[in-house]
Amino acid sequence: MDVGLINGLPGHPLFVHGAVVLIPLTALALVVCVLWSSAARRLSWVLPVMGLVTLVLVVLTTESGEWLEDRVRESALVEEHAEMGSSLTPWAIALFVLTVAVWLLGRAGPRWERNRRGEAGSPAEGRASAVARLASSLVVRVVALVIALVVAVGAAIQVYRIGDSGAKAAWQGRFSTSRSGAGR
Repeated sequence: MDVGLINGLPGHPLFVHGAVVLIPLTALALVVCVLWSSAARRLSWVLPVMGLVTLVLVVLTTESGEWLEDRVRESALVEEHAEMGSSLTPWAIALFVLTVAVWLLGRAGPRWERNRRGEAGSPAEGRASAVARLASSLVVRVVALVIALVVAVGAAIQVYRIGDSGAKAAWQGRFSTSRSGAGR
């Protein structure tokens, strides 16, 4: 897959901006949905789609970054940034898996409530209600919250670290802190 050039320019900066916005946004939506099951029901399929789009953007960012690395002057800063960049993929995979899991938990809770109130429609619902009851349990919700917080915070920190190293690789020593006389 060649994602290096978009309209004749390197695609990496475009993908980076999308990932930098979506990773924290997806992480925040994930934590909110774990904390408030009504938010998970309201967001419905949007949460796992956010996770998927985030994962795809991270992969595109990494691929386009590798393409760009082969075409810029070698430096220790570029090398450090490239090494750090590939470390974001596991965080994006974890975010995606958790968004799907939380979406499924959000769907299981109402099913268990209907079964508990006697609104079940078939005998097969009895087997499903055991899974739904487990998914709605406090222990499962707390474990999901802890894992979601770890992944959300870890992904956000990693995005910051990678972005900082990329900005240093792109800009360090390439501008002046004082104004030039061009605009006067």
